[in-house]
Amino acid sequence: MSMLTILEGSTFCLCDERGDIAVETSGFFALDTRFLSRLVLRIDGSRPLLLSSGRVEHFQAAFFLRNANVNGLPHDALSIARERFVGTGMQERIAVRNESMHRLEFELSLELAADFADIISVKLHDFALGDPAHAPALPPPAPATHDETRGSVLIEDPEGDLRTRVVLSRPGRIEGGVVAFDLALEPHERWELSVEVLPVHGPEQAAEIEAAEQLEQERETIGDVVAAWTLRVPKVRGGWESIRRAFDRSIADLAALRMRTGQYRRPLFAAGMPWFMTVFGRDTAITSLQTLLLGPELSVGALDALAELQATEDDPAIDAEPGKIVHEVRHGRCAEKWFPRYYGSVDSTPLFLVLLAETWRWTDDAALATRLHEPALRALEWIDRYGDRDGDGFVEYVSRAANGLVNQSWKDSGDSQRFHDGRHAEPPIAPVEVQGYVYDAKRGLAEIAREVWRDPTLADRLEQEAEELRARFDKAFWVEDRGGFYALALDAEKQRVDARCSNIGHLLWNGIVPPERVGAIVDQLLSEPLWSGWGIRTMASDEAAFNPISYHTGTVWPHDTALAAWGLARHGYVEPARRIARALIDAAGHFEWSLPEVFAGYARDETPFPIAYPTAARPQAWAAGTPILLVRILLGLEPDRVRQRLVSTVQDELPSWLDGLRLEGVRAFGRTWTVSVERGRVTIAEGV
Repeated sequence: MSMLTILEGSTFCLCDERGDIAVETSGFFALDTRFLSRLVLRIDGSRPLLLSSGRVEHFQAAFFLRNANVNGLPHDALSIARERFVGTGMQERIAVRNESMHRLEFELSLELAADFADIISVKLHDFALGDPAHAPALPPPAPATHDETRGSVLIEDPEGDLRTRVVLSRPGRIEGGVVAFDLALEPHERWELSVEVLPVHGPEQAAEIEAAEQLEQERETIGDVVAAWTLRVPKVRGGWESIRRAFDRSIADLAALRMRTGQYRRPLFAAGMPWFMTVFGRDTAITSLQTLLLGPELSVGALDALAELQATEDDPAIDAEPGKIVHEVRHGRCAEKWFPRYYGSVDSTPLFLVLLAETWRWTDDAALATRLHEPALRALEWIDRYGDRDGDGFVEYVSRAANGLVNQSWKDSGDSQRFHDGRHAEPPIAPVEVQGYVYDAKRGLAEIAREVWRDPTLADRLEQEAEELRARFDKAFWVEDRGGFYALALDAEKQRVDARCSNIGHLLWNGIVPPERVGAIVDQLLSEPLWSGWGIRTMASDEAAFNPISYHTGTVWPHDTALAAWGLARHGYVEPARRIARALIDAAGHFEWSLPEVFAGYARDETPFPIAYPTAARPQAWAAGTPILLVRILLGLEPDRVRQRLVSTVQDELPSWLDGLRLEGVRAFGRTWTVSVERGRVTIAEGV
């Protein structure tokens, strides 16, 4: 059965297509805690049958049902509508109408339960992201009581100060966790019920009483905020319809993933629904890089938030070291049981610096670069002092936390680091793409040091270190076999982990590849083992560990493929970059224009459409950012900070499928720009 998610910020509901919360991994979550683990609607003891359902907005869904033929109820005599909204709490309206010519009597019941499980424990029971066979048992549902003074159901966590209050607009029979209503409807008569689910954390608050009334106001407010943001971002007009539809859907998906965090409620993108509606250093940084043409606010918000969360102490329990950028933030019961912050990603820190440099290039915002001077220097120190664990000049990782991630690069599943023959690499591991991020970070910060910080000594040092890293990297990671490529990583023994993987595409983007190696990398990326026809596989199909439906060893990740396309374009391989961009947009069309986090790595000539990965997050931040980045790549858009202009690097004639495309409202350097494609040529005008 397919699942449906609606959310607002980090509050979300994951349910089945009938609207029921009825399986182990579904629920209503707030503060990374499951405040409702069961919500099942029944008519005379039987679950209704589905007519149709879906999301109306990212925070709102509708479910249309019919009754089953039970207890003498005529077939299809009742139509049942459920409308659900998520804000700080969850509101549901249930409407039942007698569609028959006769009076009908029946019972409508709602089964309610809450186990107050933390989100990570629930995620462990997801077969793709966890290990249900070995996952610890989830807590039993807490007892539900009838609060007659408020006409509500109260479920209290026996282990803490959490509770769920369910407020009903009509009185019903409440026994344990079941609320029942005895109904008698005349022909075409309609009956309605409103249900408000209120998560409460901490002592009893007077505001809790008013929360149900606030939900109705929130519904309108959230819609207005989304509409305002959608109006502010650029619009794609004309040209290829598919790219317009993918771009527009990405805007809607990214709107759903916006959240605010920290002391100053800074705006940024959460990583993805349903399990990752929180700050993720790597995901937040990459999505912000992908979407800079939408405006700088979310990138600036991400930089400030990540700087605020930067580690200040050495704490092995959470893989933290001074200057390191956070991997993941959690709240509520999840923070109590696992961690409020976790630092187990080796790439978040250099990516933070890459994002700082790129945001400065788009804005020429000296105040931003000055404000982040100290966090940037601390991040640099982490790279050189803690990131390079053994002094060999490369950043590597090994988990020190008892529950830490074994692999701490973007391919962070336990089986991702594999040799050509299928063997697992042993940590400490130096991932190939991370060395490129460090190279890019040092070059970008060198420019800021020279232009803003007025520190030419630091600028010269960083440029020299970057070039030394480039030479050292090429010697250590290059593999001569099979046409030549860069190894996936270096393992604990400094052996080259010699599987051919998509990570080499990131190297073209960040510029660490020497000119004489670029052609070989391009050939590898577009070769049959890596290129599926829909995207670049995470692992080549002729590697021993390849599996087209394994999370990081054979699938296609849209953001990963798009970063490779960006690298191809930056090195002048514009036709292959366009081929990749077109394939990803084609793939989006098979996913209702919303690219998922990941899809299967089967060859395009073997399947009529891209094959879904069963539990891929959608929307997911860097997948949603992919069409935005592809538009930038196709139009060759780059900021020219010296001339304070938006420019295009396209020098040849664009393909006919881009003719007539118009991108309106791009913001750079505090001004807006319109980009047009006419007769194969790109023109850029200010303020049009």
